[in-house]
Order: sequence, then C-alpha cells, then structure tokens
Amino acid sequence: MAPLDEDVVSGVLAAMRRWSALDGDALLDDVGAVIDDVVPAEDDVEELAERLRGHLMRLVAVAVANKTDEDEQAAELIERARDIRSDELPGDYWRAVGHLRRMAWSVNELLERLGAVRCLREYA
Repeated sequence: MAPLDEDVVSGVLAAMRRWSALDGDALLDDVGAVIDDVVPAEDDVEELAERLRGHLMRLVAVAVANKTDEDEQAAELIERARDIRSDELPGDYWRAVGHLRRMAWSVNELLERLGAVRCLREYA
C-alpha cells in the first residue's frame, strides 16, 4: 500500500473540521420560527438568516453528494437554494423578514424533496 499524500490528508482533515451534521430538529425549529404567524423579532433576524443559510448549505451538499441534482425538481430547488443563500440580507426590517421567509420556504421545500426522492429517509 502506497503512503498517503500529506496534502490530501490535510485537505480531508480540514474538510472534516468544517463539516457539521444536518440537525433536522434545529432546521425545523428555524423554519417554524420564520414562517410562523408571529414575525421574528428584529434582533433575531441576522442570526436566523445565518442559520437558514447553514441549513441550505448542508441540504445542497447532501443533495449533490447523493446525486439528487439529477432529479429535475431537486435541481431547480438546489439552484434556488444557492441563489437565495447568496443574496444579501436587506437592511430594511420588513424586507429582511420577507427574505427570511423565502429562505425558510426554500429550506422546507428542499428538505421535502430530498425526503421524497429517498435521499433523507427520516423525512420521506
């Protein structure tokens, strides 16, 4: 067996350190907090936006790793998730709430699609 390349091992270790597991309960809590009838407090907007971006990032990574992007509907949801994740959070409170809600719906729809195509069994 050939020795492992130090750069490859370092790259794998760095990726593992950045990785965080998909926490379905936290994801659903954040989606619920944003699309609930009660509007999120202004002080919570930035934190919720960061968490939703993280959920989108993890869901897209799961989808791509499992080749779910070959499914047409999943591919559209992945593209929408990437677009909305990269958008800046508006400075105006009500526009920021609208942006949060679009992100939350994107998280929810992608989660449901990944369950429907059996990528995430517990959400099928």
